[in-house]
Amino acid sequence: MIIDFTKVVSYNFPTTICFGAGAIKELGPHLKSQNLNKPLIVTDPIVRELPFLKTIVKNLEGENFSVEVFSDIHKNPVKSDVLKGGEYFHKTDRDCIIGIGGGAPLDVARAIVLRINHHRDLFDYDDLIGGDKYVTEDVPYFITVPTTSGTGSEVGRSAIISEDESHKKRILFAPRLMAKMVFADPELTYDLPPFVTAATGMDALTHNMEAYIAKMYHPICDGIALQGISLISESIEEAVTNPGSLEARSKMLLASMMGAIAFQKGLGIVHSLAHPMSQLLDTHHGLANAVNLPYGMKFNLAGFEGRFSSMAHAFGLKEETGETLIKHLFELNEKLGLPTTLSPIGVKEEHIEELADLAFADFCHPNNPKPVSREDFKALYLEAL
Repeated sequence: MIIDFTKVVSYNFPTTICFGAGAIKELGPHLKSQNLNKPLIVTDPIVRELPFLKTIVKNLEGENFSVEVFSDIHKNPVKSDVLKGGEYFHKTDRDCIIGIGGGAPLDVARAIVLRINHHRDLFDYDDLIGGDKYVTEDVPYFITVPTTSGTGSEVGRSAIISEDESHKKRILFAPRLMAKMVFADPELTYDLPPFVTAATGMDALTHNMEAYIAKMYHPICDGIALQGISLISESIEEAVTNPGSLEARSKMLLASMMGAIAFQKGLGIVHSLAHPMSQLLDTHHGLANAVNLPYGMKFNLAGFEGRFSSMAHAFGLKEETGETLIKHLFELNEKLGLPTTLSPIGVKEEHIEELADLAFADFCHPNNPKPVSREDFKALYLEAL
């Protein structure tokens, strides 16, 4: 099917999404339609200095909006980032929140949305301990604007925030934390450096692949995941090597949102291998997923050959087998300029024991199609080293 990505279109799933080249121009009119005029933009320190962010702020101010920007966050966000953002919202008397950026600023923005009218300790709302039951109050109007094609956080209902000291990851979740409106403009991803495009793109691929083989039953998510895999296979290399390709950037942005929708079904072993690397070594999440993806898929192959054949078909591989697919994943990392082992990104043998402990304690692998022991995690880290 031929799609005209130059046209701005709107569709609803799981929330309202305004998608296409130039979609960001609809932000001001939408705010006016909601009688909002004092937005707090939440982003990260790098995006804050980029020309497109300054243009967004300038255009909103030109339409008589009072705009404040909060960007004091870490690349792997922590609780104190959220508390500072909540204080800034109240101090500057804002009436809505716009998250602009990749996974980190969108997670912080969503957590600030929660924080504004919910005053228990932030981690009392951790979904893993049933904290969603405390999410009972209204939340500010929330808009998301993705600038990467990776986490798909723009269409999510959860935020992953770490403890400041231990960097243990916590999940804040509630349906009311979903954005009311998403402005997904592929032109905002043009300035991503090749490495970030590659690493976040492999993050999106990991979401789709792990969701497809997760053990929960959700045939709708399965279909979305396969389409996401197909779109990424068609576009990720082009997006890295030809960053101004509207078609490639559009397909990657769509696939990223599809991955986030699909993984409500669950994730698995790859994310449980990746999360400890961010926690212990501050590794970029997408990069950690990219390196671990072939090894995790290899672990899961036996007994799930049919699922792997379907994914190989979605990739468009001539041989639709799991072995061919895993080989392709290694080759894809190489083509994208990403490492295929852990050593080049700072993982050492002395880290393995602690990484294995953290991986086994992670919240993702219970949905893996196969059970994973601590020794399995240790063996996988050693194999990937």
